Amino acid sequence: MNMPNVYSLQQTFPRPQIMDIPAATSDALRTLHLDQKIRAGQKIGITVGSRGIRNLLPILHTTVDFIRALGGEPCLLAAMGSHGGGTESGQKEVLNSLGITEEALGAKVLTCSDCRIIAHTPGGLPVYIALSALLMDGIIVVNRVKTHTSFKGIVESGLTKMLVVGLGGPKGAQQFHGFGPGDLPRLLVEIGETLLEKLPILGGLGIVENAYEDTAVIRCIERDHLIAQEGELLRYSKTLMPSLPVDDIDLLIVQEIGKNFSGTGMDTNIIGRARIQGVPEPEKPAIKRIAVLDISEESHGNATGLGLADFVTQKLVNKIDRQATYLNCLTSTFVTRAAIPMYFDTEERLVEAALYSLSGIPHDKLRIVIIRNTLFLMECFISEALLPELESRPGIRVDKEPHDVLFDSNGNLQLKFV
Repeated sequence: MNMPNVYSLQQTFPRPQIMDIPAATSDALRTLHLDQKIRAGQKIGITVGSRGIRNLLPILHTTVDFIRALGGEPCLLAAMGSHGGGTESGQKEVLNSLGITEEALGAKVLTCSDCRIIAHTPGGLPVYIALSALLMDGIIVVNRVKTHTSFKGIVESGLTKMLVVGLGGPKGAQQFHGFGPGDLPRLLVEIGETLLEKLPILGGLGIVENAYEDTAVIRCIERDHLIAQEGELLRYSKTLMPSLPVDDIDLLIVQEIGKNFSGTGMDTNIIGRARIQGVPEPEKPAIKRIAVLDISEESHGNATGLGLADFVTQKLVNKIDRQATYLNCLTSTFVTRAAIPMYFDTEERLVEAALYSLSGIPHDKLRIVIIRNTLFLMECFISEALLPELESRPGIRVDKEPHDVLFDSNGNLQLKFV
């Protein structure tokens, strides 16, 4: 194998950070004036989804205690659309894996796969909601706010989507994703506005994370301003996003994909690939080949995003839960993302094949980047061809000593991230 030596690179990104999570959560909740809205004995739902969110447990614990102190009965509502296989047992398994349990948080966890139509949008579209949400006297929508991997709009992945797709259950998620990506930004707002009118929403609690996955913002939003102010949080979140060190790459090697890193396994905003029929691909980053070595344990075999790669390993393919992966991609309608690319017995054979496919590029000109996943981009490895444009760039430090690209006896790549 004619693999160039690589150099360890560290990137720094903006890092605003909340240090006292419970205090910040309590301060945010007080802005909703819940003492004027919650009466003793009322059941108050707190939405929980399938995404791994840093500091979510202390945020939820503080919210549970806050509601109980006002005399309400807090309940954690599974709001994850078709994730968890679209079943109550699957939802429970995902939430358990995230530590969202009654024992840990002191509140009942309600899973639900049954939905009901509670209204229609002005355009006549039925609006679904999980039956568990209809048992609540009030609901606080909790979610991270960030850019979406398939569409761009006033709001994308966040509080409104938690209502429309999460609490919409499998049927709501299937209906929403059944429309083309050009319609999704508009429909998200239309369905969201209808749900805000029909459900006893007490407000939203939006979380913004920085590139290090630290909690940068905890902000509560009144029901009447939820969509507009979520849009403000979304715009701010985009200023904190991580990125690859360069836009022009011959070979990107990703150690792991997984739902805990992105809803699409690999963040389409990071890799510059969406694979949505009829929608132009982003102009940058421009990556000729993407090779994926494994899937995270936290993804529970959901290999959504597999089809965004060009090469994968046999061990990754062996870990695929086809039911979870197919349901996810069928529901989103982006079925290409579940396609299995060329796969190879070992990581070494995979890298050999990827390099062979790029044999028209001189060895010393190969632009190679190796990352852990598309969420944590503070550290990566780069080939020597990238040194001239990165060594003096602000916010980037490159180690002077190169690393040989070696594989162990099982053909596994021997590069270690800190």
